[in-house]
Amino acid sequence: MSAGLILLAGVSALVLFGVAQRVLDRMHLTDRAALLIAALIFLGGLLPDIRIGQVSVNLGGAVVPFGVCIWLLVKTDTRQEVARALWGSALTAVIVYLIGRLTPAEPEQMVIDPHYLYGLAGGAVAYLLGRSRRAAFICGVLGVILADTAVAVINWQNGIATTLRLGAAGAMDTVVISGLLAVLLSELVGELLERAARANGREPSPAVDTPFRKGGSRS
Repeated sequence: MSAGLILLAGVSALVLFGVAQRVLDRMHLTDRAALLIAALIFLGGLLPDIRIGQVSVNLGGAVVPFGVCIWLLVKTDTRQEVARALWGSALTAVIVYLIGRLTPAEPEQMVIDPHYLYGLAGGAVAYLLGRSRRAAFICGVLGVILADTAVAVINWQNGIATTLRLGAAGAMDTVVISGLLAVLLSELVGELLERAARANGREPSPAVDTPFRKGGSRS
C-alpha cells in the first residue's frame, strides 16, 4: 500500500474514533461524508485511468479530491476565504513546480521519492497560505493538480510529446499527502497557538474557518 493510501487509512481511523471531529466541523464535513470521500478515493484509485487524448485522469487521485475542493469552495463562508484559497492554490502550484525544476530529474538521485516531496512541500505551503482547514486542503490539492498541468502544457508548447497524468499512480500519493498534510498542519499549529494564548492569559484569536454545525449531533 502506498504512503498516500496509508495516510488516508489513518485519517479514516481517526474519524471512526471521533478524534477528527473538530477538524471535520471546520471543513463542513460530517463523519459519514468524510468516510465516504476516503472510500471513493481508495476505490477510485484502483480503477483504470480515464484517457482523453493526451490527458489521463484517475478518479480517486484527481476527480474525487477536485470535487471535494469545489464543494468546500461552495460552502466557504466569505468571499475573502474563497479568494485566499484560489490565490493560495496558484502560489502552491508555482512552488511545487519550481521544486520539480530544481530537483534532479532522476528519482534515484533523490533521498526521498519526488511524489512524496511534492506532497510534503505542497501541504506545508498550502497551510501557510490557506490559513484555514478548508483553504489549506483546497490549496494542497489544487496546487498539485495545477503544477502537474503546468508541466504538461509547457512540454506541449515546446513540442515534447507527453501525457498529463492527473492523480495516476504516484501522483495520487502527491495529491492525497498534500491535501491531508495541509489540514493536519493547520489543525496542529492552530491548536498550539490557542493553548499558548490561554497559557498567557489571553483569549485565542477566532478561527478563520467556522464550524459546520453548532450544538447539533453529528451523523
